Amino acid sequence: MDQRILGDLLDRNDDHVAALPSGAFDRHRDGQRPGVVSVCCSDSRVSQEGMFAVDEPGFLFTSGAIGNGVSALVDGERVLDGSVAYPLRHTHTEVLVVVGHTGCGAIGAALTAARTGEFPAEPGVRADVEALVPIVEAGLDDPAVTGRGGGGSDTQSDGASDRDDDARIRDRLVEYNVHEQVAFARESEETADATVYGFVYDLHGAYGDRDGAAYLVNADGERDPAALRDLVGDARGHHVATLL
Repeated sequence: MDQRILGDLLDRNDDHVAALPSGAFDRHRDGQRPGVVSVCCSDSRVSQEGMFAVDEPGFLFTSGAIGNGVSALVDGERVLDGSVAYPLRHTHTEVLVVVGHTGCGAIGAALTAARTGEFPAEPGVRADVEALVPIVEAGLDDPAVTGRGGGGSDTQSDGASDRDDDARIRDRLVEYNVHEQVAFARESEETADATVYGFVYDLHGAYGDRDGAAYLVNADGERDPAALRDLVGDARGHHVATLL
């Protein structure tokens, strides 16, 4: 039993309680109406609340999933995951955010599986990776992912130029996967009245020189960087980039 970690958790909770303003839950005790539901990859380096500086209750409904997947397999059919469908249908949430991240281990595992047929041994992990393999395989057929297309990428800097090819391909697949997850979500009945955004959280300098920046790569299916910059405005244009 690791009492050190337990003590750290309890101390951190004390800090959390002390930081809450008086009456922080007054408007939320009888229910919630978050403006956003976020689906982010399950990774200790990527804080859903932290990346958007959310420190108050009631704003962000969070869902974590290996590979930031938005679907679940129910009776042999891919459907919108319950942790996403619930807020969209039952808490009047109007925005869905899908967040991938550079250096994603899930995408790396799916890439290995696509190339070698080797999967993680744990059944639950394997199932999540298996769901990503068709996306990765499709991505590997896309010249924009493999770098064979000759087209230029639209990024804020050349921060990834010194990274090896596998790392660059993996990060392109991360963005490709975000687009695929956004597309799946938008086809679901539950998102009919919702706006869906896709982001990549950068902790490797692949998109720019700011660790922890979230880059908008998709807005309701729109992927063109110029259109996305028009959407966010000049002051926030540095949050738009693509590796594809």
